[in-house]
Amino acid sequence: MPKLIIDHIAVEVPAGTSVLEAAKSVGIWIPHFCYHPALGSVGACRLCAVKLLDGPVKGIQMSCMLPAQDGMVVSTTDPEALKMRSLVIEWLMTNHPHDCPVCDEGGECLLQDYTVAGGHGIRRYEGKKRTHVNQDLGPYIQHEMNRCIQCYRCVRFYQEYAGGSDFGVLGSARRVYYGRFAEGALESPFSGNLVDICPTGVFTDKPARFRARYWDYEMAPSVCPWCSLGCNTVPAARYRELLKTIARENRAVNGPFLCDRGRFTTAPVNDPARPRTPLVDGEERSWDEALDALTLRLGELGDLYGPESLAVVGSSRLSLEGNILLARLAGLLGAGKLCYFVDGEEATRAIAAVSLFTGERSASMAEVRKSDCVVIFESDLRDEGPMMLLAVRQAWRNGAPVFLVGEHAPLEQTRTVAIEAIELSIIEEVPLAIFERPVIICGSRTHAADLEVLARAEAKIACLFSGPNAFGAGILAGEEGAVALAEAVAAGTVKGILAVEADIPEALLAGVPFVAAFDWQPTEAVRHAGIVLPTAAWVESAGTFVNYEGRAQRFDKAMAPGLPIRGLPARYHASPDKPAPFHPPRLPRHVPPGGELRPAWRILADLAERFGGDAAAELFTGRWEPLRKLDPESEGIRLGNEGE
Repeated sequence: MPKLIIDHIAVEVPAGTSVLEAAKSVGIWIPHFCYHPALGSVGACRLCAVKLLDGPVKGIQMSCMLPAQDGMVVSTTDPEALKMRSLVIEWLMTNHPHDCPVCDEGGECLLQDYTVAGGHGIRRYEGKKRTHVNQDLGPYIQHEMNRCIQCYRCVRFYQEYAGGSDFGVLGSARRVYYGRFAEGALESPFSGNLVDICPTGVFTDKPARFRARYWDYEMAPSVCPWCSLGCNTVPAARYRELLKTIARENRAVNGPFLCDRGRFTTAPVNDPARPRTPLVDGEERSWDEALDALTLRLGELGDLYGPESLAVVGSSRLSLEGNILLARLAGLLGAGKLCYFVDGEEATRAIAAVSLFTGERSASMAEVRKSDCVVIFESDLRDEGPMMLLAVRQAWRNGAPVFLVGEHAPLEQTRTVAIEAIELSIIEEVPLAIFERPVIICGSRTHAADLEVLARAEAKIACLFSGPNAFGAGILAGEEGAVALAEAVAAGTVKGILAVEADIPEALLAGVPFVAAFDWQPTEAVRHAGIVLPTAAWVESAGTFVNYEGRAQRFDKAMAPGLPIRGLPARYHASPDKPAPFHPPRLPRHVPPGGELRPAWRILADLAERFGGDAAAELFTGRWEPLRKLDPESEGIRLGNEGE
């Protein structure tokens, strides 16, 4: 391992590490634009200049392009290095519009930071600036080409890393332009990463444009709920409205990137039609009144049909805390059916996958990226886990062949990320034995019987599910002896359903006399329910999800619940005849409209206490005990066969 000295600090790093990364490892930040850990070095911006005072190389060098070597003595504060970095910044700023006051990147802009840090306060250049015409790149990405500093990050990500072909670099010399041949929406399902990867304000989040500055946002570490991969995110909200989602790096899961579904799906949280107040028979009630009514009707249901006629239903999108409390509540109520899944095949498959592919048998996305053979079995990753498709591309870029097996593994998914794949009919045709690190990826269309076959293969398995906490629900379903709701209803014994964030089709609800629903989405169960208790969305509460590989990850509360200011009805304003939809209400309130939402687990705990449960009991005991002090900023805890 090379040993060198950087700013009088001795550093030892693995062979092949750049001087820039070596400096970063000891807390020394060297300014840079074009370098990105996921993209590597190209030496395009010339900003990371350092001075080599001694060793095998001397003089001014670009630290991102220079491998660390024994005997190097590096100075990042030498006057010559500082002067060069200052001149590079001044050169980059000659054509920059200086529009920080109206730029959405203001406050989180590297160009802004480095310009100020370099000591620039006055523009010396008085010539005419180069200007460009912006393009319409679709509903998600705002294009402001005049702010570009030609670092090439956007093209390198879009074409090389993500395999997109409809965006690139055009022109030459000082006329270089980053965009499309013709205006139109970007086709890559990962185009939103241009927002994060651009070090200036060329690409910004269009839905959140002009809505807030970085320091205005409510933010917290979170986990994406829109598939089972468990990508790490930072939701950003203001005025009780989720405005955008930022990728949060987790090297074991999503790396530094995020798919467009996870980044831009904000409408369900902001939907004015969300359940926001407790309802009893369609009329608004207080929380205590609604809980009293629910307690009374559960008792009446038990008296009329027996407690075994009640089905308590959780789901794969309910947090782990909620699903654990659901089982406790079912026991206190004497409920005849405890359900974590609606469909019988899905329940069987989840329980089988949890038992077969836990711990070392399950492949993380980081392991997929490093694998030397990838098999996509009966799965369309565009729908079931887009970031997994991006991980497959990284393996393919490193030389791993990609095989598509089964009728539900379409070739079009690999074409989306420019992968050359081999189509096969059965898994036995894949020569897994000749590879050292093969991975098989299967999806929710895989039957439980197929999982038994995959378990015998000499490969790690990435078995995707239908929801962010399906793995946790699968563990609990197996341990608690839960059944699928469809099977319970078909037996004809279910007369009441208590649905907690569960997506139940109308056909299963039609013949059930009593339905109560706890949810933050306007589902069929909510529409059929006699009693509705609104829950807080994942960004409005804290909890735990267990992703497809058994990795438990904590998410924190990122925003206060309540109706967004833009969605407030007229009655919340001082002048009902002239509502101001973009202005906070002028009527003072202790709690914002619709702001009394509670997490599902809290409602379950309150209800359990009414039936004799211990509200203060520790949730994470037994196999879940390692999760008690789980840090939301960590990579998570990967559960083993015994939950360790």
